[in-house]
Amino acid sequence: MTQQPSPSDVGVPATPSAYAAAGVDIEAGDRAVELMKASVAATHRPEVLGGLGGFAGFFDASALVGYRRPVLATSTDGVGTKVAIAQAMDRHDTIGQDLIGMLVDDLVVVGAEPLFVTDYIACGRVVPERIAAIVRGIARGCEIAGAALLGGETAEHPGLLDPDEYDIAGATTGVVEYDRILGADRVQPGDVVIAMGSSGLHSNGYSLVRHVLLERAGWSLDREVPELGGALGDELLAPTRIYARDCLALADATEVHAMSHITGGGLANNLARVIPGHLAVRIDRSSWTPQPIFSLVQQVGTVSQPDIEATLNMGVGMVALVPASGVDESLTLLGARGIDSWVCGEVREAGDTDGGTVVLEGRHGA
Repeated sequence: MTQQPSPSDVGVPATPSAYAAAGVDIEAGDRAVELMKASVAATHRPEVLGGLGGFAGFFDASALVGYRRPVLATSTDGVGTKVAIAQAMDRHDTIGQDLIGMLVDDLVVVGAEPLFVTDYIACGRVVPERIAAIVRGIARGCEIAGAALLGGETAEHPGLLDPDEYDIAGATTGVVEYDRILGADRVQPGDVVIAMGSSGLHSNGYSLVRHVLLERAGWSLDREVPELGGALGDELLAPTRIYARDCLALADATEVHAMSHITGGGLANNLARVIPGHLAVRIDRSSWTPQPIFSLVQQVGTVSQPDIEATLNMGVGMVALVPASGVDESLTLLGARGIDSWVCGEVREAGDTDGGTVVLEGRHGA
């Protein structure tokens, strides 16, 4: 799972003591691997071959023989500056779930089932318990998504990162039948946009949120905020909701034409990625009320409506475009799976100037 950098190109004798003098602790890396083994093993699907410590992870591709024309899909991402919140709070066991949410839900929007994930953790100093906590969160996200945590790397970068700094990234691979790939080519006039509620900010827009609340307003992460019902830091660290299995269940049970993962860029910009040029979408803001964190950022930072909607998810983490005839079944299925969902808009023929656009109208909660 984790492999320490090779000392062969460092220009010093390749001994543990010399490498330690350069700031790299091989023994700490080994302890981190031991601490994470159980978490990683809990994610393994039957197709996973071997264990931790090798140079590569193995996934038995014969599992794909049941597909008529299997298409592999892949996605890579990180969690952005949300890691700064985890580091400031010294709480590291949820940030990994954010990483998995960013990865697998980009796959599922094309109809692909996530098969496996690999991760990368760069840190200034390997603290085994901290690395293991990060991986626990990654493993938890993989379990929610049904993906195997197949392998990864922990790299110690003394001098480049401060001892308590780290960043995480990852990649995932999934599979979908060629004739079941979802996307803009399936979207039709009259399709209905079903919104799925987010768990909060997810993992996007934290540069804005940190600038507004922590830097400009000077709020501390342990500040009790009545509108949030608790401490600011707890709200900012709330893990990303993972929709992968719910979206796959929806696509299996009903006719789905397209889905969009609402991340950086907000609802309109991400939904527009699956709207063909001859169509347009109208979204009704009055169909939902975003969680208090969104209005708090907007009010404290005097952020304009267009700016905040172009940055944050505003309470919608995923959308599905379905025929009008499938709306009731879709809402019932998602509700049974614990996903708050509602109709928020519709697809129509585009006018002369609004082809491929998504327009938000009305006021939230009106």
